[in-house]
Amino acid sequence: MTSNLSLAGLNIVVTRPREQAAQLTQRIEHAGGKVVVFPLLEINPVANPQFLHALVARLHEFNLAIFISPNAVRYGMAAILAAGALPSNLKIATVGQGSAKALRDMGVQEIIAPQERFDSESLLALPALQNVSGDRVVIFRGNGGRELLGDTLKARGAMVEYAECYQRSKPQQEGVALFADDPHALIITSREALAYLWDMLDDAGKVRIAAVPLVVPHPRIADAAQSLGWKNVIITAGGDDGLLSGLVGWANDRKSL
Repeated sequence: MTSNLSLAGLNIVVTRPREQAAQLTQRIEHAGGKVVVFPLLEINPVANPQFLHALVARLHEFNLAIFISPNAVRYGMAAILAAGALPSNLKIATVGQGSAKALRDMGVQEIIAPQERFDSESLLALPALQNVSGDRVVIFRGNGGRELLGDTLKARGAMVEYAECYQRSKPQQEGVALFADDPHALIITSREALAYLWDMLDDAGKVRIAAVPLVVPHPRIADAAQSLGWKNVIITAGGDDGLLSGLVGWANDRKSL
């Protein structure tokens, strides 16, 4: 954990869903920064859980379960544990280390997950997902999302089903409130959140926010931001460690200017 005050005097906006912002907020504050929590996504259980419960009831039919996010772990595992337990022969995979940690916290020890880049492409490149012809795969996710993972596994011969276990929605708030604390940097961790932010601002607000340094954990988010007009985009490694390290590196570079 960063223990110096390398972020002292800086106002950092964290845009994660509120229930997922606590740990990163604490670490930024520990480094001396002031955190402005401005959630760009709200996470809730699915409105109609019958399909999820029906799928969980036949989880023993599957060879592999993939959890695509910490929210998928939270809501998917809640449904699974409410029905009993994970089948002993079911292999478990996930995209990122945050999700892997959430699974370990729930007692899952053997997890297939990338060790470097944390995205669907990196998971699909692992040896364990190459020979899946004839396997039955369930992907726990939110409403919608990228189809690359499922489509690629289908192309490799797997039978894929989706278990939508949570839903994302746009918070009801005013984008102009983002400027009240004079932000020095903005952390955004998904393209969906970036799009929501852009939609809630008028033209003047878009020009103003695009001048704020943006910290993101993936090149795809950086590409989307740069296409909107951001000039200063800091790409970090994934997870809280990567975000904090990138944020501190940016702050140190900023001091040397």
